[in-house]
Amino acid sequence: MSGTMKAVYLPGNSTAVFKDVPVPIPGHGQVLLKTKASTICGSDIRAIYREHTGKGPEGYQNKIAGHEPAGQIIKCGHGLKRFGEGDRVAVYHISGCGVCMDCRRGYQISCTSVHRAAYGWQRDGGMASYMLVDERDLIPLPDSLTYLDGAQIACGFGTVYEGLLRIGISGTDAVLVTGLGPIGLAALMLARAMGAEKLFGMDTNQYRCELAREKGLADVVFGRDDDVLTEILKLTNGRGVERAVDCSGHTTARQTAIRATAKWGKISFVGEGGTVEFNPSPDIIHDQKSIHGSWVTSTWRMEELAGKLDRWGIHPEDLVTHRFPLDEADKAYALMDSGLCGKVAVVFDE
Repeated sequence: MSGTMKAVYLPGNSTAVFKDVPVPIPGHGQVLLKTKASTICGSDIRAIYREHTGKGPEGYQNKIAGHEPAGQIIKCGHGLKRFGEGDRVAVYHISGCGVCMDCRRGYQISCTSVHRAAYGWQRDGGMASYMLVDERDLIPLPDSLTYLDGAQIACGFGTVYEGLLRIGISGTDAVLVTGLGPIGLAALMLARAMGAEKLFGMDTNQYRCELAREKGLADVVFGRDDDVLTEILKLTNGRGVERAVDCSGHTTARQTAIRATAKWGKISFVGEGGTVEFNPSPDIIHDQKSIHGSWVTSTWRMEELAGKLDRWGIHPEDLVTHRFPLDEADKAYALMDSGLCGKVAVVFDE
């Protein structure tokens, strides 16, 4: 494979720029991926698209955008140990140093080495027809899952899955999800699959509330005008929910997640950015609650999740409300920025 390809870059002024760049050549331990689907993450919008606010691990280095790709291997470099041409794969979107404790546990997201580089941030990502990927960052995609399913496994569904595992979900739990963007919708889907007894969702975005209702993802969806805390206490006999997950990154929603949680309950924070103000004694200490932070997931959990999605018959693709070809990626980013959507994807020709 040689020649040039069209690729998308984000200059940080709420636009997307198209450039023609050379098709990369895989080196030792690398593959050339034919990109089949690449979805847009909220962190792309928050830290890159509007302006380059990210520092350190979130510092955008003028690379090809896109850290949620899936595709098919079309060329292999030397030294591969597991994958080969024709394999369908998803990509774990952070390539760590490989030798630190975090990398050896599979949590490349937490690697602090100078060699750490995230696809779409510090190395070229999936908003192009072809993508260069290290073999160790590949996750096999079961035949039952589409490329649009696979594109969402690492950063979207994987992030939620890890956050839910931290707090545990069972058939005795009522669960509140605050923030119903793509991550929050994924949280509802996975919590249901993991056996949650009752699901509540809340958001101030009417479009996303209606999307959650339309897809039947929650038993009750609360909107901007609802007194969520009062209503949840009514619906749980005054107890509150056993588990809560904040996917909003907003202080009001986070406060609701904490205060709507029952005694001895657990809360997971996965929504990035923002702040939160609460009163430690009445809000968590006296009621024996715990708050868990969770950042993305690990490579082994991601592969485990791909298998679980296959077994559960769940398709992340169901959350994709808008699809665009690569040459309309600028429209895709603008739509994602508006919030009037579910998951937005760029899809590629077969």
